[in-house]
Amino acid sequence: MRELKNWLGIIVGAFILSFGINNFIIQNQLAEGGFFGISLLLLYFFDLKFGYSFLLLNVPLFYIGYRMFGRGFLVKTFAGVALVSLFSLLVPGNITPPLPNDKLLAALYGGVVNGIGLGLILRFGATTGGSDIIARIANVRWGYSMGQTLFFIDIVVISIVAILQGMMIAMYSLVALFIAARVIDVVIEGVSTSKSAMIISDQTQAIANAIQDKLERGTTLLKGRGGYTGQEKDVLYCVVSREEILKVQHIVHDIDPYAFVVVADVHDVLGEGFSPLTRKTH
Repeated sequence: MRELKNWLGIIVGAFILSFGINNFIIQNQLAEGGFFGISLLLLYFFDLKFGYSFLLLNVPLFYIGYRMFGRGFLVKTFAGVALVSLFSLLVPGNITPPLPNDKLLAALYGGVVNGIGLGLILRFGATTGGSDIIARIANVRWGYSMGQTLFFIDIVVISIVAILQGMMIAMYSLVALFIAARVIDVVIEGVSTSKSAMIISDQTQAIANAIQDKLERGTTLLKGRGGYTGQEKDVLYCVVSREEILKVQHIVHDIDPYAFVVVADVHDVLGEGFSPLTRKTH
C-alpha cells in the first residue's frame, strides 16, 4: 500500500510539474535551471519538443547512474524523467491565459506550481534526473557538495539564457527558480507549524514542571557544560505548537528572567501530541 501511494504521488507530481512548465514557463517564454533550462532553450531555438529533449538528455546519465548507484536508483529516476517527459507532451499548454505583459506574475505562478510538482516527486522517492545525477556523481567521485554542484549548473544555464534571451528573461527565471526551491522545501519538510525551544537555566526542573502542568507538553533534560566556565548544567528541550511558544517564553521569564532561550522552527514533528508516526509515506 505504501509503495502504491509513492507511485501515485510521483505521477501526480509529474503531472503538476508538466502543467506548470507548459502553462507558465513555456507559454511566457521563461527559462529554468539545469536540464529543464537546456530543454527549454532547445525548444525555443530549435523547436525540439521539451518532452523529447529532456528524455534524450538524460539517457547517458541513466547508464552512468545505474553503474554507480544500482538498479533501485535507476528505476525511480527513470520513472520521474519519463513521466515528466510524457506529461509535458500530453498536457495542453493553453489551459491558463498567457501573461506576456506580466512575466513576473508568470514566474511566481510557475515557481509555485513547479515547486509543488517537483516537491511531490522528491518526497515520494523519485528524482527528475539531469542535474541531480551529475551532482550525486560529483559528490561520490570528487567530494563536491550536491548543493554547490546544482547551484553551479543552474548559474551556467541561466547565464546562457541571459546571453540568448536577454537579461530580463534570466532575471524572471531566477525568480521562478527561487520560489520553486522554497515551495519544494515546504512540500518535502511540511509547513512549519511547530517550534522547538532550547532553554539553559539554573531552574530547568521548575521550568519543565511548569510546562508540563500548564501546557501538558513533555520535555527532555540534556546534560551540558558551559564553554567558558566549564560548569555543568541541565539543558531543557521541548517542542510545542506555534501558538504555545509564547506561553513557554512567559513561563521561563516568570521562573528565571536570566535564562537563555533559543527558539527554532521544526518540521514534520511525529509522535505523541503531534502527527502519528504512521503519517510519513517514504
